[in-house]
Amino acid sequence: MPQQALDSLLSFWPHLPAVLNPQQPPAPTAQNFVLYGRQLNQTALEAFAQQAQQRLRLCAVWQCEQLVAVLLQGEYEHERLLRLANGLQLDIALLNGEPHLAQTTGLLVMDMDSTAIQIECIDEIAKLAGSGELVSEITERAMRGELDFEQSLRRRVGTLQGASEHILQQVRSSLPLMPGLERTLQVLQRQGWRTAIASGGFTYFADYLKQTLKLDEAVSNQLEIVDGFLSGKVIGQVVDARYKAETLNRLRETFAVSRQNTVAIGDGANDLPMLAEAGLGIAFHAKPKVQQQAQVVINHADLTALLLLLEANQRLQTLLKN
Repeated sequence: MPQQALDSLLSFWPHLPAVLNPQQPPAPTAQNFVLYGRQLNQTALEAFAQQAQQRLRLCAVWQCEQLVAVLLQGEYEHERLLRLANGLQLDIALLNGEPHLAQTTGLLVMDMDSTAIQIECIDEIAKLAGSGELVSEITERAMRGELDFEQSLRRRVGTLQGASEHILQQVRSSLPLMPGLERTLQVLQRQGWRTAIASGGFTYFADYLKQTLKLDEAVSNQLEIVDGFLSGKVIGQVVDARYKAETLNRLRETFAVSRQNTVAIGDGANDLPMLAEAGLGIAFHAKPKVQQQAQVVINHADLTALLLLLEANQRLQTLLKN
């Protein structure tokens, strides 16, 4: 399917650059952005251009993994173009040329729950412990702003008191990785990038992922286990929003990576400070509040979208040099 979509674009626009909507006046300030997705073909691009109602310059067309992308120049009206892309089941992002895949040093720091993996571990643990509904109620209170992250975490963990440690193993034995995670890490690590998890979740899962995915570091919260049973307490400092951001900066200094070569990706409000500290902060299938504040939003693609964004920056740098 991606190859067919790519072929439809290249056959319709065999000579690049090409102009879409030539009847429209040129944008007063042209910006560079990438539009991409599994469903991006000639029909989808024409629909996007028509709805954008502006002259667009089509500079490049390519495929990255299972995603098809186009590099466009035009006036980047973020909210409006994001809405148009969403309507076509596509993603869109403004580009500035950094970071990119040709760099030999880079740093990726990921949230774990609902970012690196497809579940929220606390919810799955609570279901097995019989406190699923109570945990959901606490989570809803936190989302309404009635509890901060640490209060919410401690109360949810408190509902697990007396549960067998065995339920942690049950959850970990079928931990569903986010689609595209393994491939993305494989490519980045081969390029010499450092990779890490900074999670408000638990060490039982984050440390396991560090080992199996060959990550450089994983920070998360430690559940206290006494005689094979959960005590309902968290040991040590809580990994909250500030700690996540501090982790990114600490790793950047440890591995001698410039800020512009750092990427952070997450889905929750407690990821926002970390996303703000990174050279490229990505909201991945995220809550509305996070989408509103992040540099880049991924709503439809899998995690290989990160590879596409890095390649798009690389292509932009080549374009600007020529």
